[in-house]
Amino acid sequence: MATQATPRQRARRFRSETRLGLVRRARKIDRMLGQTYPDAHCELNFSNPFQLLVATVLSAQTTDARVNQNTPKLFAAYPTPEDLAAADPEEVEAILKPLGFFRAKTRSVMGLSAALRDEFGGEVPGRLEDLVKLPGVGRKTANVVLGNAFDVPGITVDTHFGRLARRFGWTTETDPVKVEQEIGELIPRKDWTMLCHRVIWHGRRICHARRPACGACPVADLCPAYGEGPVDEETARKLVKPGPFS
Repeated sequence: MATQATPRQRARRFRSETRLGLVRRARKIDRMLGQTYPDAHCELNFSNPFQLLVATVLSAQTTDARVNQNTPKLFAAYPTPEDLAAADPEEVEAILKPLGFFRAKTRSVMGLSAALRDEFGGEVPGRLEDLVKLPGVGRKTANVVLGNAFDVPGITVDTHFGRLARRFGWTTETDPVKVEQEIGELIPRKDWTMLCHRVIWHGRRICHARRPACGACPVADLCPAYGEGPVDEETARKLVKPGPFS
């Protein structure tokens, strides 16, 4: 619930925060988001590392829900990297067209499939330094795959995570790699993957980009950005998007 303190009063409190105070506050926010979203998870549907890798690449500039609507047909037709690498590009494009940027995405998923076939024996590697060598795969995608398919902790800095990390006062950086590094110093490594799920769920449901539902936020009392959105609980409740987004 939102506190009775004004946004200005909060701002003064957080300006004097010590490093230890920041660490404690970040970890408390993580715990509270864990209580709020006990079922938080990756909202892309997948059954193996290859499917997650492809789905994550396809999720760029579209929604997880739309990706989930299209990947069953894609994976039914091309269940392995070898299958997708050898596919007819026009047939892949036809499947991916609803996702937007379908020609570029076709090149990416077919290219990474060929690289998996030729360089990794058709298996998705479990190391970040190998994953980022694949066409269309950056640190964000690699961390999604490592955390959710290999149980290797990673921090996924997507638009939601970066926005909330700055609103929470965890970082002022906008570069994803720097955000990843700074947050990694606040939260224990073992908690990185679940932290990302919780923060992303919160960003999709309550802490929206344009009009966050501050009055309905469970971590309002810990947030320096309280007041960017409506603080009246009734008004804020109307802004909450319950999901699911998959």
